[in-house]
Amino acid sequence: MPNEIIDVKFYDGIKKILSEARQKVYATANFAMVEAYWEIGKSIVEKQGGNATAEYGEGLIKKLSGQMTKDFGKGFTTANLKNMRQFYLAFPNRYTLCSQLSWSHYRLIMRVDDERARNFYVEECAKANWSVRQLERQITTFSYQRLLASHGNYDVVADTTKREPAKKPEDIIRDPYVLEFLGLEQCSSFYESDLEQGLIDHLQKFLLELGRGFAFIGRQERITFDNQHFYIDLVFYNYILKCFVLIDLKTGKLTHQDIGQMQMYVNYYTREKKNEGDNPPIGILLCAEKNDAVVKYTLPEGNKQIFASKYMLYLPSEEELANAINAERKALEDSKK
Repeated sequence: MPNEIIDVKFYDGIKKILSEARQKVYATANFAMVEAYWEIGKSIVEKQGGNATAEYGEGLIKKLSGQMTKDFGKGFTTANLKNMRQFYLAFPNRYTLCSQLSWSHYRLIMRVDDERARNFYVEECAKANWSVRQLERQITTFSYQRLLASHGNYDVVADTTKREPAKKPEDIIRDPYVLEFLGLEQCSSFYESDLEQGLIDHLQKFLLELGRGFAFIGRQERITFDNQHFYIDLVFYNYILKCFVLIDLKTGKLTHQDIGQMQMYVNYYTREKKNEGDNPPIGILLCAEKNDAVVKYTLPEGNKQIFASKYMLYLPSEEELANAINAERKALEDSKK
């Protein structure tokens, strides 16, 4: 019968079967990536062995990055290939690699200088099934050193672990490194709520319909710093202003941390993405709080007043953006009533 209450013990057994099967699939994909990156790192080190000059090493990695990006897509930047090289140097014995740890885990651990500390974090991470965030907290709070200082009192380790959320199997398949390794596109729905999706859809269409030089570049564009992933909601290029326009939407109250994060995005695009002849990027923060819509423009540091005045001619005004957000938010809320 459809409405009959299912036996709890029976259903828990079914859930366990499926959860364990999913865990195996995720772990297999993860460890295949770890092993592949170790092998790539080993190959790079061995190739550089006979030509150990810095110039040769940089040139080799740059050429390898270009060819691999062409053949396999994202994930093989020069920085990532250097990480694979460092991974091999930190763990030269392949048989010490642990199948429970992901590439994101190893990227953190291999930056620990002390070999004994590295081994400690590998063992404890595997044994306690730490998430990446739990591992990062353990490392940044010097758990290994505190454990030694406390003469082996593991309470210092357990207490630190409790302060971060535990690892979930589904988090692994959302890991950008895994998606890149498998050649899969990141899905924006992983990172957006229904309200955010609706508002971002509308903003994307709104800006392109303005007719002020906007060309769409990407959505949920990822930036990675020290194993932390950040996602810019919308990226455009304005061919009249000759600059990138970065847009981030916040559904809560705008904070100074949000402003600082947007400044980081602007600085990153200035240093890494801006082409010769381009003007510095512009950031736009949109706050879609229930009671009000706030718009804040973030200009690059040291911007010239002439450019600051010019961009207002081609970017939507604060009032236009606020009205667009409010109208779309109300339409979305009304449709759910």
